[in-house]
Amino acid sequence: MNKPEKEKLKEITVDRSLRKNIEILNRVLGVGKSFDVICRELTYGGKDFALYFVNGFAKDDILNRVMDHLSKLERKDLVPGTINRLIRTHVPYLEVESTKKIDEVVTAVLSGPLALLVDGEEEAILIDARTYPARNPEEPDVERVVRGSRDGFVETLVFNTALTRRRLRDPSLRMEYLQVGTRSKTDICIAYLEDVADPELVETVRNSLSRIQVDGLTMAEKSLEEFLFRRFWNPYPMVRFTERPDVAAVHLLEGHVLIYVDSSPSVMITPTTFFHHLQHAEEYRQKPGVGAFLRWVRFLGIGASLFLIPLWYLFVLEPELLPADLRFLGPEKIGDVPLFLQILTAELGVEILRMASIHTPSPLATALGLIAAVLLGEMAVKVGLFNVEVILYVALASIGTFATPSYELGLANKISRLVFLVGVALGKLPGLILTVGIWFLLLATTRCLNTPYMWPLVPFNGKALWDVMVRSPMPIKSKRPRVLSPSDPDRREG
Repeated sequence: MNKPEKEKLKEITVDRSLRKNIEILNRVLGVGKSFDVICRELTYGGKDFALYFVNGFAKDDILNRVMDHLSKLERKDLVPGTINRLIRTHVPYLEVESTKKIDEVVTAVLSGPLALLVDGEEEAILIDARTYPARNPEEPDVERVVRGSRDGFVETLVFNTALTRRRLRDPSLRMEYLQVGTRSKTDICIAYLEDVADPELVETVRNSLSRIQVDGLTMAEKSLEEFLFRRFWNPYPMVRFTERPDVAAVHLLEGHVLIYVDSSPSVMITPTTFFHHLQHAEEYRQKPGVGAFLRWVRFLGIGASLFLIPLWYLFVLEPELLPADLRFLGPEKIGDVPLFLQILTAELGVEILRMASIHTPSPLATALGLIAAVLLGEMAVKVGLFNVEVILYVALASIGTFATPSYELGLANKISRLVFLVGVALGKLPGLILTVGIWFLLLATTRCLNTPYMWPLVPFNGKALWDVMVRSPMPIKSKRPRVLSPSDPDRREG
Protein backbone atom coordinates (compact mmCIF):
# COMPACT_ATOMS: atom_id res chain seq x y z
CA MET A 1 0.00 0.00 0.00
CA ASN A 2 1.19 3.49 -0.82
CA LYS A 3 0.79 6.48 1.48
CA PRO A 4 -2.48 7.81 -0.03
CA GLU A 5 -4.07 4.38 0.39
CA LYS A 6 -2.90 4.19 4.01
CA GLU A 7 -4.32 7.62 4.75
CA LYS A 8 -7.60 6.61 3.10
CA LEU A 9 -7.68 3.40 5.17
CA LYS A 10 -7.81 5.47 8.38
CA GLU A 11 -11.14 6.90 7.27
CA ILE A 12 -12.77 3.52 6.56
CA THR A 13 -15.02 2.02 9.22
CA VAL A 14 -16.24 -1.53 9.66
CA ASP A 15 -19.15 -2.09 7.26
CA ARG A 16 -22.33 -4.01 8.01
CA SER A 17 -21.54 -6.21 5.01
CA LEU A 18 -19.11 -8.91 6.09
CA ARG A 19 -18.20 -9.64 2.47
CA LYS A 20 -17.11 -6.02 1.94
CA ASN A 21 -14.99 -6.12 5.11
CA ILE A 22 -13.36 -9.36 3.97
CA GLU A 23 -12.49 -7.88 0.57
CA ILE A 24 -10.81 -4.85 2.18
CA LEU A 25 -8.92 -6.81 4.82
CA ASN A 26 -7.78 -9.56 2.44
CA ARG A 27 -6.34 -6.94 0.12
CA VAL A 28 -4.67 -4.88 2.85
CA LEU A 29 -3.31 -7.83 4.85
CA GLY A 30 -2.25 -9.78 1.77
CA VAL A 31 -4.29 -12.88 2.58
CA GLY A 32 -3.30 -15.49 0.00
CA LYS A 33 -0.01 -13.77 -0.70
CA SER A 34 1.40 -14.08 2.82
CA PHE A 35 1.20 -17.65 4.07
CA ASP A 36 1.12 -16.65 7.73
CA VAL A 37 -1.87 -14.26 7.58
CA ILE A 38 -4.99 -16.38 7.98
CA CYS A 39 -8.66 -15.59 7.33
CA ARG A 40 -11.18 -18.20 8.48
CA GLU A 41 -14.78 -17.73 7.30
CA LEU A 42 -17.10 -19.39 9.80
CA THR A 43 -20.80 -19.72 10.63
CA TYR A 44 -22.10 -19.78 14.19
CA GLY A 45 -25.72 -19.56 15.31
CA GLY A 46 -26.88 -18.78 11.80
CA LYS A 47 -24.53 -15.79 11.48
CA ASP A 48 -21.45 -15.49 9.26
CA PHE A 49 -18.13 -14.69 10.95
CA ALA A 50 -14.62 -13.91 9.72
CA LEU A 51 -11.61 -14.60 11.95
CA TYR A 52 -8.25 -12.98 11.15
CA PHE A 53 -4.95 -13.83 12.84
CA VAL A 54 -1.25 -14.27 12.16
CA ASN A 55 -0.02 -17.84 12.36
CA GLY A 56 2.65 -17.96 15.06
CA PHE A 57 1.17 -15.14 17.14
CA ALA A 58 -2.15 -16.74 18.11
CA LYS A 59 -2.31 -19.16 21.03
CA ASP A 60 -3.73 -22.35 19.57
CA ASP A 61 -5.39 -23.49 22.79
CA ILE A 62 -7.17 -20.14 23.26
CA LEU A 63 -8.20 -20.06 19.61
CA ASN A 64 -9.61 -23.58 19.78
CA ARG A 65 -11.44 -22.80 23.00
CA VAL A 66 -13.09 -19.69 21.54
CA MET A 67 -14.14 -21.50 18.38
CA ASP A 68 -15.45 -24.49 20.35
CA HIS A 69 -17.57 -22.22 22.54
CA LEU A 70 -18.95 -20.25 19.59
CA SER A 71 -19.90 -23.47 17.77
CA LYS A 72 -22.40 -24.27 20.54
CA LEU A 73 -24.30 -20.99 20.17
CA GLU A 74 -27.75 -20.68 18.67
CA ARG A 75 -29.20 -17.65 16.94
CA LYS A 76 -31.16 -16.62 20.03
CA ASP A 77 -27.83 -16.37 21.87
CA LEU A 78 -26.53 -13.80 19.38
CA VAL A 79 -29.45 -11.43 18.74
CA PRO A 80 -30.15 -8.71 19.45
CA GLY A 81 -26.91 -6.86 20.25
CA THR A 82 -24.52 -9.44 18.81
CA ILE A 83 -21.26 -7.64 19.58
CA ASN A 84 -22.28 -6.78 23.13
CA ARG A 85 -23.40 -10.37 23.81
CA LEU A 86 -20.20 -11.82 22.41
CA ILE A 87 -17.94 -9.53 24.43
CA ARG A 88 -19.84 -9.81 27.71
CA THR A 89 -20.92 -13.45 27.61
CA HIS A 90 -19.76 -15.71 24.81
CA VAL A 91 -16.08 -14.98 24.20
CA PRO A 92 -14.35 -16.81 27.07
CA TYR A 93 -11.26 -14.63 27.33
CA LEU A 94 -10.21 -11.71 29.51
CA GLU A 95 -8.62 -9.23 27.09
CA VAL A 96 -11.40 -8.40 24.64
CA GLU A 97 -12.39 -5.07 23.10
CA SER A 98 -14.22 -3.75 20.05
CA THR A 99 -13.40 -1.20 17.37
CA LYS A 100 -15.18 0.46 14.48
CA LYS A 101 -12.06 1.35 12.45
CA ILE A 102 -10.56 -0.91 9.81
CA ASP A 103 -7.04 0.44 10.30
CA GLU A 104 -7.20 -0.54 13.99
CA VAL A 105 -8.24 -4.03 12.96
CA VAL A 106 -5.26 -4.23 10.60
CA THR A 107 -2.81 -2.99 13.23
CA ALA A 108 -4.22 -5.38 15.84
CA VAL A 109 -3.95 -8.43 13.59
CA LEU A 110 -0.36 -7.63 12.62
CA SER A 111 0.48 -7.05 16.30
CA GLY A 112 -0.81 -10.46 17.35
CA PRO A 113 -4.43 -10.30 18.61
CA LEU A 114 -7.28 -12.04 16.81
CA ALA A 115 -9.92 -10.02 14.95
CA LEU A 116 -13.47 -11.37 14.80
CA LEU A 117 -15.96 -9.74 12.40
CA VAL A 118 -19.67 -10.53 12.26
CA ASP A 119 -22.05 -10.08 9.34
CA GLY A 120 -24.51 -7.26 9.95
CA GLU A 121 -22.40 -5.59 12.65
CA GLU A 122 -20.43 -2.34 12.39
CA GLU A 123 -17.84 -3.32 14.97
CA ALA A 124 -15.03 -5.84 15.09
CA ILE A 125 -13.98 -7.77 18.19
CA LEU A 126 -10.27 -7.84 19.06
CA ILE A 127 -9.15 -10.75 21.24
CA ASP A 128 -5.66 -10.29 22.68
CA ALA A 129 -4.81 -14.00 22.73
CA ARG A 130 -1.31 -13.58 21.35
CA THR A 131 2.02 -15.07 22.19
CA TYR A 132 5.50 -14.20 21.00
CA PRO A 133 8.57 -16.37 20.53
CA ALA A 134 10.45 -15.59 23.74
CA ARG A 135 13.41 -16.80 25.75
CA ASN A 136 13.45 -17.27 29.50
CA PRO A 137 14.75 -14.41 31.67
CA GLU A 138 18.49 -14.85 32.14
CA GLU A 139 21.16 -12.83 33.88
CA PRO A 140 22.51 -10.14 31.51
CA ASP A 141 26.09 -10.70 30.36
CA VAL A 142 27.01 -7.01 30.69
CA GLU A 143 25.64 -6.47 34.23
CA ARG A 144 26.63 -9.62 36.09
CA VAL A 145 26.83 -9.62 39.88
CA VAL A 146 28.34 -12.12 42.31
CA ARG A 147 25.21 -12.14 44.47
CA GLY A 148 21.78 -11.04 43.38
CA SER A 149 18.91 -11.95 41.11
CA ARG A 150 19.65 -13.88 37.95
CA ASP A 151 16.65 -12.73 35.96
CA GLY A 152 17.01 -10.13 33.24
CA PHE A 153 14.85 -8.39 30.69
CA VAL A 154 14.00 -10.24 27.48
CA GLU A 155 12.73 -9.21 24.04
CA THR A 156 9.04 -9.33 24.99
CA LEU A 157 7.48 -6.12 26.32
CA VAL A 158 4.87 -7.65 28.65
CA PHE A 159 7.49 -9.91 30.25
CA ASN A 160 9.68 -6.90 31.02
CA THR A 161 6.86 -4.86 32.56
CA ALA A 162 5.87 -7.87 34.67
CA LEU A 163 9.46 -8.27 35.93
CA THR A 164 9.36 -4.63 37.01
CA ARG A 165 5.96 -4.85 38.71
CA ARG A 166 7.16 -7.89 40.60
CA ARG A 167 9.63 -5.61 42.40
CA LEU A 168 7.41 -2.53 42.71
CA ARG A 169 3.90 -3.35 43.92
CA ASP A 170 3.01 0.29 44.14
CA PRO A 171 -0.44 1.33 42.86
CA SER A 172 1.08 4.56 41.55
CA LEU A 173 3.34 2.71 39.10
CA ARG A 174 2.12 3.69 35.64
CA MET A 175 2.82 1.79 32.43
CA GLU A 176 1.64 3.93 29.50
CA TYR A 177 1.41 2.22 26.12
CA LEU A 178 1.93 3.77 22.69
CA GLN A 179 3.18 2.81 19.26
CA VAL A 180 5.92 4.41 17.16
CA GLY A 181 6.59 3.79 13.48
CA THR A 182 4.09 3.97 10.64
CA ARG A 183 5.22 0.58 9.32
CA SER A 184 6.79 -1.20 12.27
CA LYS A 185 4.10 -0.16 14.79
CA THR A 186 6.66 -0.77 17.52
CA ASP A 187 5.12 -1.16 20.98
CA ILE A 188 6.59 1.21 23.57
CA CYS A 189 5.88 1.59 27.28
CA ILE A 190 6.60 4.62 29.48
CA ALA A 191 7.00 3.62 33.14
CA TYR A 192 7.08 5.97 36.13
CA LEU A 193 5.76 6.38 39.68
CA GLU A 194 2.95 8.88 39.35
CA ASP A 195 3.33 10.34 42.84
CA VAL A 196 7.15 10.50 42.63
CA ALA A 197 8.23 11.43 39.10
CA ASP A 198 8.20 15.06 37.99
CA PRO A 199 5.00 15.55 35.90
CA GLU A 200 6.84 17.91 33.54
CA LEU A 201 9.49 15.25 32.91
CA VAL A 202 6.82 12.64 32.16
CA GLU A 203 5.04 15.03 29.81
CA THR A 204 8.31 15.89 28.05
CA VAL A 205 9.09 12.23 27.41
CA ARG A 206 5.52 11.52 26.31
CA ASN A 207 5.45 14.46 23.88
CA SER A 208 8.88 13.62 22.48
CA LEU A 209 7.76 10.08 21.69
CA SER A 210 4.49 11.20 20.13
CA ARG A 211 6.32 13.59 17.78
CA ILE A 212 8.53 10.89 16.26
CA GLN A 213 7.72 10.48 12.57
CA VAL A 214 9.44 7.44 11.09
CA ASP A 215 8.46 4.30 9.22
CA GLY A 216 10.14 1.97 11.70
CA LEU A 217 12.54 1.71 14.62
CA THR A 218 15.08 -0.54 12.93
CA MET A 219 17.38 -0.77 15.95
CA ALA A 220 14.69 -0.58 18.64
CA GLU A 221 15.81 1.40 21.71
CA LYS A 222 18.98 2.76 20.05
CA SER A 223 17.02 4.28 17.18
CA LEU A 224 14.59 5.71 19.71
CA GLU A 225 17.43 7.33 21.64
CA GLU A 226 18.62 9.17 18.53
CA PHE A 227 15.13 10.49 17.83
CA LEU A 228 14.66 11.64 21.42
CA PHE A 229 17.97 13.43 22.01
CA ARG A 230 19.41 14.15 18.54
CA ARG A 231 22.99 14.68 19.79
CA PHE A 232 24.40 12.73 16.87
CA TRP A 233 28.04 13.80 17.12
CA ASN A 234 28.39 13.75 20.89
CA PRO A 235 29.76 10.27 21.67
CA TYR A 236 28.60 10.31 25.28
CA PRO A 237 25.36 8.43 26.05
CA MET A 238 22.31 10.52 26.91
CA VAL A 239 20.44 7.59 28.47
CA ARG A 240 21.46 4.63 30.57
CA PHE A 241 20.54 1.18 29.31
CA THR A 242 19.92 -1.66 31.73
CA GLU A 243 18.86 -5.26 31.37
CA ARG A 244 18.36 -5.78 35.10
CA PRO A 245 14.85 -5.40 36.61
CA ASP A 246 16.28 -4.51 40.03
CA VAL A 247 18.27 -1.61 38.54
CA ALA A 248 15.14 -0.43 36.73
CA ALA A 249 13.14 -0.53 39.98
CA VAL A 250 15.79 1.48 41.84
CA HIS A 251 15.66 4.26 39.27
CA LEU A 252 11.85 4.32 39.28
CA LEU A 253 11.96 4.89 43.04
CA GLU A 254 14.36 7.80 42.52
CA GLY A 255 11.92 9.50 40.14
CA HIS A 256 13.29 8.53 36.75
CA VAL A 257 11.15 7.72 33.73
CA LEU A 258 11.82 4.39 32.01
CA ILE A 259 11.14 3.53 28.38
CA TYR A 260 10.54 -0.08 27.36
CA VAL A 261 10.71 -1.01 23.68
CA ASP A 262 9.27 -4.26 22.39
CA SER A 263 11.83 -6.66 20.84
CA SER A 264 14.63 -5.17 22.99
CA PRO A 265 15.99 -6.53 26.30
CA SER A 266 17.43 -3.10 27.19
CA VAL A 267 15.36 -0.55 29.09
CA MET A 268 16.13 3.15 28.75
CA ILE A 269 16.53 5.18 31.96
CA THR A 270 15.92 8.93 31.61
CA PRO A 271 17.22 11.39 32.49
CA THR A 272 20.76 10.36 33.37
CA THR A 273 24.02 12.11 34.15
CA PHE A 274 27.65 11.21 33.52
CA PHE A 275 27.90 9.71 37.01
CA HIS A 276 24.94 7.38 36.47
CA HIS A 277 27.12 5.49 33.99
CA LEU A 278 29.86 4.96 36.58
CA GLN A 279 27.78 2.93 39.03
CA HIS A 280 27.18 -0.81 39.04
CA ALA A 281 24.71 -3.06 40.84
CA GLU A 282 27.59 -5.04 42.39
CA GLU A 283 28.40 -2.06 44.64
CA TYR A 284 24.97 -2.36 46.27
CA ARG A 285 25.21 -6.13 46.65
CA GLN A 286 28.13 -5.75 49.10
CA LYS A 287 28.59 -4.05 52.46
CA PRO A 288 28.82 -0.23 52.17
CA GLY A 289 32.56 -0.22 52.89
CA VAL A 290 33.23 -2.93 50.33
CA GLY A 291 30.92 -1.22 47.86
CA ALA A 292 32.79 2.08 48.30
CA PHE A 293 36.09 0.26 47.74
CA LEU A 294 34.78 -1.36 44.55
CA ARG A 295 33.51 2.00 43.34
CA TRP A 296 36.87 3.69 43.88
CA VAL A 297 38.68 0.86 42.11
CA ARG A 298 36.27 1.24 39.23
CA PHE A 299 36.80 5.01 39.17
CA LEU A 300 40.54 4.38 39.06
CA GLY A 301 40.12 2.07 36.07
CA ILE A 302 37.88 4.56 34.27
CA GLY A 303 40.38 7.36 34.94
CA ALA A 304 43.17 5.17 33.56
CA SER A 305 41.11 4.47 30.43
CA LEU A 306 40.92 8.22 29.82
CA PHE A 307 44.24 9.70 30.91
CA LEU A 308 46.89 6.98 31.34
CA ILE A 309 48.15 6.80 27.74
CA PRO A 310 48.04 10.59 27.03
CA LEU A 311 49.92 11.29 30.27
CA TRP A 312 52.54 8.61 29.63
CA TYR A 313 53.07 9.88 26.08
CA LEU A 314 53.42 13.43 27.46
CA PHE A 315 56.07 12.29 29.97
CA VAL A 316 57.96 10.53 27.19
CA LEU A 317 57.98 13.73 25.13
CA GLU A 318 58.79 15.93 28.12
CA PRO A 319 60.63 13.78 30.69
CA GLU A 320 61.54 16.86 32.70
CA LEU A 321 57.90 16.93 33.93
CA LEU A 322 58.59 13.73 35.86
CA PRO A 323 60.50 13.55 39.16
CA ALA A 324 63.88 11.91 38.86
CA ASP A 325 62.65 8.80 40.70
CA LEU A 326 60.01 8.18 38.02
CA ARG A 327 62.14 8.63 34.90
CA PHE A 328 62.14 4.85 34.44
CA LEU A 329 58.54 5.06 33.16
CA GLY A 330 59.71 6.21 29.74
CA PRO A 331 61.10 3.75 27.17
CA GLU A 332 64.87 3.49 26.86
CA LYS A 333 64.58 3.16 23.10
CA ILE A 334 61.67 4.29 20.96
CA GLY A 335 62.50 2.21 17.91
CA ASP A 336 62.10 2.76 14.19
CA VAL A 337 58.34 3.37 14.33
CA PRO A 338 57.33 6.74 15.86
CA LEU A 339 55.83 6.32 19.32
CA PHE A 340 52.58 8.05 18.36
CA LEU A 341 52.03 5.59 15.50
CA GLN A 342 52.84 2.70 17.83
CA ILE A 343 50.18 3.81 20.32
CA LEU A 344 47.64 4.53 17.62
CA THR A 345 48.24 1.17 15.93
CA ALA A 346 47.97 -0.65 19.25
CA GLU A 347 44.72 1.16 20.09
CA LEU A 348 43.21 0.26 16.73
CA GLY A 349 44.48 -3.30 17.10
CA VAL A 350 42.73 -3.72 20.45
CA GLU A 351 39.52 -2.35 18.95
CA ILE A 352 39.75 -4.75 16.02
CA LEU A 353 40.32 -7.64 18.43
CA ARG A 354 37.28 -6.54 20.44
CA MET A 355 35.11 -6.54 17.34
CA ALA A 356 36.58 -9.88 16.24
CA SER A 357 35.75 -11.41 19.62
CA ILE A 358 32.11 -10.36 19.23
CA HIS A 359 31.84 -12.10 15.86
CA THR A 360 33.93 -15.14 16.81
CA PRO A 361 31.98 -18.30 17.73
CA SER A 362 32.54 -19.38 21.34
CA PRO A 363 34.50 -22.56 20.48
CA LEU A 364 37.06 -20.38 18.62
CA ALA A 365 37.41 -17.72 21.35
CA THR A 366 40.41 -19.48 22.93
CA ALA A 367 42.18 -19.59 19.58
CA LEU A 368 41.54 -15.87 19.11
CA GLY A 369 43.03 -15.17 22.54
CA LEU A 370 46.17 -17.13 21.67
CA ILE A 371 46.53 -15.25 18.39
CA ALA A 372 46.15 -11.90 20.16
CA ALA A 373 48.55 -12.71 23.02
CA VAL A 374 51.28 -14.65 21.22
CA LEU A 375 51.31 -13.75 17.55
CA LEU A 376 50.17 -10.11 17.70
CA GLY A 377 51.62 -9.13 21.06
CA GLU A 378 54.85 -10.98 21.65
CA MET A 379 55.90 -11.24 18.01
CA ALA A 380 55.13 -7.57 17.31
CA VAL A 381 57.52 -6.60 20.12
CA LYS A 382 60.22 -8.97 18.89
CA VAL A 383 60.17 -7.64 15.33
CA GLY A 384 60.39 -4.07 16.63
CA LEU A 385 56.90 -2.87 15.68
CA PHE A 386 56.00 -2.03 19.30
CA ASN A 387 57.86 -1.20 22.47
CA VAL A 388 57.02 -3.32 25.50
CA GLU A 389 55.85 -0.19 27.35
CA VAL A 390 53.34 0.62 24.61
CA ILE A 391 51.78 -2.84 24.91
CA LEU A 392 51.68 -2.49 28.72
CA TYR A 393 49.99 0.90 28.87
CA VAL A 394 47.53 0.21 26.06
CA ALA A 395 46.57 -3.01 27.85
CA LEU A 396 46.05 -1.16 31.14
CA ALA A 397 43.90 1.49 29.42
CA SER A 398 41.87 -1.23 27.70
CA ILE A 399 41.25 -2.98 31.02
CA GLY A 400 39.96 0.34 32.37
CA THR A 401 37.62 0.56 29.39
CA PHE A 402 36.29 -2.93 30.04
CA ALA A 403 35.83 -2.08 33.75
CA THR A 404 33.48 0.78 32.81
CA PRO A 405 29.94 -0.36 33.76
CA SER A 406 28.36 1.38 30.78
CA TYR A 407 29.44 -0.08 27.47
CA GLU A 408 28.48 3.13 25.67
CA LEU A 409 30.49 5.26 28.11
CA GLY A 410 33.53 3.00 27.65
CA LEU A 411 33.48 3.56 23.88
CA ALA A 412 33.01 7.32 24.33
CA ASN A 413 35.97 7.43 26.72
CA LYS A 414 38.09 5.57 24.18
CA ILE A 415 37.35 8.25 21.57
CA SER A 416 38.17 10.97 24.12
CA ARG A 417 41.46 9.21 24.94
CA LEU A 418 42.46 9.31 21.28
CA VAL A 419 41.58 13.02 21.14
CA PHE A 420 43.77 13.67 24.19
CA LEU A 421 46.56 11.68 22.56
CA VAL A 422 46.36 13.80 19.41
CA GLY A 423 46.42 16.92 21.59
CA VAL A 424 49.63 15.78 23.25
CA ALA A 425 51.19 14.92 19.89
CA LEU A 426 50.39 18.37 18.50
CA GLY A 427 50.93 20.60 21.53
CA LYS A 428 52.45 18.53 24.33
CA LEU A 429 51.33 19.87 27.76
CA PRO A 430 49.33 22.86 26.40
CA GLY A 431 47.70 20.51 23.88
CA LEU A 432 46.62 18.11 26.62
CA ILE A 433 45.29 20.93 28.78
CA LEU A 434 43.36 22.37 25.82
CA THR A 435 41.75 19.08 24.76
CA VAL A 436 40.85 18.09 28.32
CA GLY A 437 39.40 21.56 28.90
CA ILE A 438 37.26 21.35 25.75
CA TRP A 439 36.15 17.83 26.76
CA PHE A 440 35.08 18.97 30.23
CA LEU A 441 33.37 22.08 28.86
CA LEU A 442 31.43 19.95 26.38
CA LEU A 443 30.17 17.66 29.13
CA ALA A 444 29.48 20.52 31.56
CA THR A 445 27.27 22.34 29.03
CA THR A 446 25.40 19.21 27.93
CA ARG A 447 21.87 18.73 29.22
CA CYS A 448 19.75 15.61 29.14
CA LEU A 449 16.02 16.41 29.30
CA ASN A 450 16.87 19.68 31.09
CA THR A 451 19.14 17.81 33.52
CA PRO A 452 22.81 18.95 33.69
CA TYR A 453 24.94 16.08 32.43
CA MET A 454 27.74 16.67 34.97
CA TRP A 455 25.47 17.07 38.01
CA PRO A 456 26.30 17.00 40.93
CA LEU A 457 29.76 18.31 39.97
CA VAL A 458 28.37 21.06 37.69
CA PRO A 459 26.31 22.65 39.17
CA PHE A 460 28.00 21.67 42.41
CA ASN A 461 26.04 19.78 45.04
CA GLY A 462 28.34 18.59 47.81
CA LYS A 463 25.96 16.13 49.48
CA ALA A 464 24.96 14.50 46.21
CA LEU A 465 28.59 14.38 45.03
CA TRP A 466 29.59 12.65 48.27
CA ASP A 467 26.89 10.03 47.62
CA VAL A 468 28.33 9.51 44.14
CA MET A 469 31.90 9.16 45.35
CA VAL A 470 31.12 7.00 48.40
CA ARG A 471 28.55 4.22 48.41
CA SER A 472 26.32 5.35 51.29
CA PRO A 473 24.38 2.85 53.45
CA MET A 474 20.80 2.50 52.28
CA PRO A 475 19.17 3.43 55.65
CA ILE A 476 20.66 6.93 55.54
CA LYS A 477 19.57 7.64 51.96
CA SER A 478 16.36 9.40 52.90
CA LYS A 479 16.06 11.82 50.00
CA ARG A 480 15.58 11.35 46.27
CA PRO A 481 17.93 13.16 43.85
CA ARG A 482 16.98 16.83 43.84
CA VAL A 483 17.97 17.24 40.20
CA LEU A 484 14.96 15.11 39.15
CA SER A 485 12.52 17.50 40.88
CA PRO A 486 10.56 14.58 42.37
CA SER A 487 6.99 15.22 43.53
CA ASP A 488 7.79 13.28 46.70
CA PRO A 489 11.41 14.00 47.68
CA ASP A 490 11.27 11.95 50.90
CA ARG A 491 12.02 8.24 50.60
CA ARG A 492 10.81 7.45 54.11
CA GLU A 493 7.16 6.92 54.95
CA GLY A 494 5.63 8.61 57.94
